[in-house]
Amino acid sequence: MKERYLYQIKAFPKVPQLFQRIRADRIKIFLGSSAKSEELQTYKKIAGIEGLIDGETSSEDAEKSKPHPDVFQAAMAKLEGIHTSEVVVVGDSPYDAEAAGKVGLRTIGFRSGGFAEAKLRAAGCIAIYDGPADLLARYDGSVLVKA
Repeated sequence: MKERYLYQIKAFPKVPQLFQRIRADRIKIFLGSSAKSEELQTYKKIAGIEGLIDGETSSEDAEKSKPHPDVFQAAMAKLEGIHTSEVVVVGDSPYDAEAAGKVGLRTIGFRSGGFAEAKLRAAGCIAIYDGPADLLARYDGSVLVKA
């Protein structure tokens, strides 16, 4: 089924540029996904972010999917020496923010996941953007600069 629709998946605009901007500030980028590892590799290629990632977790690293915090707990275990106060999660669903919050992580929410701003805020998002291009355009005023 996935093979049937995979070719239709398109990256959101400005994703590689956002990742490059974040890395220019010497901020590490770590993917915490509920996708299978193989799928995650495909999604990274589609998004044009191969080589821009410092680490990742996938469903193989977690027993339960979001809103359970397993994927973020696994990520924090791999981020040795980094305190939760230094981490900012970027997600496009309330489940991302709920899961991150259970581990003490702050979350930036993207409306591009189809959820209303009110739901993202209620789940704990500290800032809301339309998507990657919007965050890139307003990057200098974002919590990433202060992270």
